[in-house]
Amino acid sequence: MKRLAVLIALFFRVFFPTTEGFCADGDSAEDFFFKANQAYREDRFHDAVDGYRHLLENGHGNGHIHYNLGNAYLRLNDLGRAILFYERARLLMPRDADLNFNLRFAHDQIRDVMPVSRSVISQSFFWLDDLTFSELFWSFFVLNVSFFLILLIRLFYRAEWTYYLFFILLIFAMITAAAFGYKWYRLNTDTRAVILNEEVNVRSGPDPYDTVLFKLHEGAIVKQERSEDGWALVHLSREKRGWVPAKDLERILGGK
Repeated sequence: MKRLAVLIALFFRVFFPTTEGFCADGDSAEDFFFKANQAYREDRFHDAVDGYRHLLENGHGNGHIHYNLGNAYLRLNDLGRAILFYERARLLMPRDADLNFNLRFAHDQIRDVMPVSRSVISQSFFWLDDLTFSELFWSFFVLNVSFFLILLIRLFYRAEWTYYLFFILLIFAMITAAAFGYKWYRLNTDTRAVILNEEVNVRSGPDPYDTVLFKLHEGAIVKQERSEDGWALVHLSREKRGWVPAKDLERILGGK
């Protein structure tokens, strides 16, 4: 249920972003955004972080807020949180050139890199990384409306072009439906988390006296399997798996 709630929240965030069209509530979100940007330009990065986080915590924000917050954390040499908010921004604006450049720059500084393994399905849908969830939804919606519209037209007007258009729309609608479903699945099963502390001991069990297996460093992206009594079971690869304090990492999708 928690994962479903997170996805619903993401759905409304990408469909109804409020970063550039703020609503006023006392000291309006637009004022906070302006002040946070001004603080960033004046190198008051802690104040900028406070402003951007206030916007996010109060429901105002889109990819640009996460991106700006990632920039502020990067200027504070907080690599873990910079990567965390860059990754969240990329879910909302995956084709932004500045964001992708900064994210690559931040990733180059990570000491512990998760091996990349892609299934046949993910290789087939490689282009999904450049589309947002909302873009896929609207593509699916428009293609389905067009498909049923041309089907209705063919009931009264059986021209040759409607026959070919019918099958073209059918093929694209099926591809988009599959892509939309796979995108939903990927978001729903996204367990990536970012290590926030400079160095974290990974132990054999959820206890501070258990054996230290290896160390993870700030900015590392791991998969979080489950949580237990303030600890999180994570893995960087098949060989590197163990327990870390839950406070030392944060999920990219869904928070702690």
